[in-house]
Amino acid sequence: MTTELSYLTASAVLTALLWVPYILDVLLKNKLSDAVGYADLTMSPWAARLKKAHYNAIESLAPFAAVVLVANAVGLSNEATTMSAAVYFWARVVHPVAYTFAIPWVRTIAFLVAWAATICIAWQIYANT
Repeated sequence: MTTELSYLTASAVLTALLWVPYILDVLLKNKLSDAVGYADLTMSPWAARLKKAHYNAIESLAPFAAVVLVANAVGLSNEATTMSAAVYFWARVVHPVAYTFAIPWVRTIAFLVAWAATICIAWQIYANT
C-alpha cells in the first residue's frame, strides 16, 4: 500500500470516529428515548462544535479521497504526493481539536492547509500524466 493510501485510510478512520464524543454528550444530556428519536436535542457547546467539525471532515474527505485514488490509479506517487497526504491527515487531526476547543485561527488554518494538500495532489496528477 502506498503512503498516500495509508494516509487516506487513516483520514477515513478519523472521520468515521469523530461522531463518538458528541453522541456520548447527547446521551448524557438527553433522555435515551429523545436521543434515539427525532426530538430537538441538547448538546454542550463543545459537542456542537465537534459535530460541525465532523461534517466538515466528511465534506473534505471526498475530494481528498478522489485525488489520492486517481493518483494511485495512474501510478503516481512522488515526494509531493506523499508529503501532501501526510499534511492533509495531520491538518485534519488538528482541525476538530481546534474547533472543539474554540482555538482562534487554528481551525481555519488547519482547514486551509488540508485543502492546499488536496490541491497539491491534484496538481501533481495534471502535471505528471
